[in-house]
Amino acid sequence: MVIAMAGIGVRLNQIFEKNTLVADLIGFGYSTIVTVAPMFLIIGNIILMGETLELSKVAYAPRELMSCTILYMFIFSMLTTAPFNSVLSKYMSDVIFEERYEDIRPCFYIGLFMNVILSSLLGIPFCIHEVVVGRIGVLYAFTGFCGYMGCVLVFYVIKYLQICKDYKKITIFFFVGMAFSFVLSLVLVHLFSFPVTDAMLASITAGFLLIACEEIAMVKRYFKKNSGRYWPVLSYMKKHWMLIVTDFFYTMGLYIHNFVFWTTDIKMVVADSFVCAPSYDMATCLAMFTNISSTVILISRLEMHFREKYKGYSEAVIGGRAVDIRNAQKRMFRQLAAELMNLVRIQFIISICIFLICVVMLPQYGFSGLVMQIYPSLAAGFFILFLMYAAIIFLYYFNDLIGAMLTSMFFLGGILGVTIYAAGLSETWYGIGVIVGSLLGWSVAYLRLRWVERHLDEHIFCAGILIKYAKGKKLPSKVYDIHEERKEERMVKGE
Repeated sequence: MVIAMAGIGVRLNQIFEKNTLVADLIGFGYSTIVTVAPMFLIIGNIILMGETLELSKVAYAPRELMSCTILYMFIFSMLTTAPFNSVLSKYMSDVIFEERYEDIRPCFYIGLFMNVILSSLLGIPFCIHEVVVGRIGVLYAFTGFCGYMGCVLVFYVIKYLQICKDYKKITIFFFVGMAFSFVLSLVLVHLFSFPVTDAMLASITAGFLLIACEEIAMVKRYFKKNSGRYWPVLSYMKKHWMLIVTDFFYTMGLYIHNFVFWTTDIKMVVADSFVCAPSYDMATCLAMFTNISSTVILISRLEMHFREKYKGYSEAVIGGRAVDIRNAQKRMFRQLAAELMNLVRIQFIISICIFLICVVMLPQYGFSGLVMQIYPSLAAGFFILFLMYAAIIFLYYFNDLIGAMLTSMFFLGGILGVTIYAAGLSETWYGIGVIVGSLLGWSVAYLRLRWVERHLDEHIFCAGILIKYAKGKKLPSKVYDIHEERKEERMVKGE
């Protein structure tokens, strides 16, 4: 994530330095394109296809089957790609810093292979279960599997383009893919008389495969050489295993509360294979969108303000005096605290406004009952959750992998334990697990940031080694004997 944001601040500073209302709007729009535009393009395309093809007139069973298939495609593709995101991004950042660009392709192929294998081990048994137990057509199940693998490829490859800071092309790829998907759905329904749900699933799958092909082609265009050094990538992943644990636990925490409610009385089972809780899942989606702007705010302010202080401290460490290092450190942590507080203030105002709009407007469009009873607590929980994620990003800046891992562990454990308990409470308290888990994770991250502040000198100046690690005969524990030294001195003097 830190690597993905590198370079955004330069462009944002160029936009915001004009200090005009139009510049502010352009800057906010640019931040949105960089962060959440692809997600909005996907959601907008699905909604547009549903309205154009009159999905609401389709029978209930096939409509819910398609909805569950798309839901599973997104959730489980994110879960299977999550463990490798941060560790491979860190490896690429180190390689680029050392200007070993020929090592990017081995990293790309190793990560691609591991993602495909892990995703297939999860997806293939489920598709077999769909066909054998759920009696779903083989072609439909295969189309869903291809869509799932397309999502896996898209979510994996996209970080390589983020490394190249080519955010505009990422958005263009998603726009082209979703436009192709929309046109293809119309062609399949009106020219080839496909059922609406089959056409939508096939079109979304084709759109994601097209995006994946565009991204892979661009990666190969950027990184043309291949050093063939595959083993160092695996060694690096082994060394930084805490990054893998952190990413997986954090991503699992985003969905574990949904999985808990998939086992309760509000669940819905489709084709004896797909399980979901429509009311809780919809409330979760609304809560996430209520607070999604925090991602835009975080990236904008982080790159425009904090990164400069972080860079100033790094430069002071390299060649500054002790007093310069201490002053730069104080400025950096003051900026860190200011950014967290600004994020809380700005996002709180935005979340309150969106929450009131949702409460007033959504019941007029059919969102009422159980969904709106669950929504308030989840909205509060996701507000804290995104603040916790901001703290994890700061921990990544200071390379505090232990702190980030502990944060994600407490976050996941808190959400799981409290959500299991909340499932027996009234509907208003269903989201209390997200609140408690996020608050617990935020507390751990905050305490860890304070610990880093107090021990930063040790972290920076005492992390190196004098003797390189190597395999071989162990050196003797005694390196100096004062008595032997004195004996040799007497022999030299002839005593």
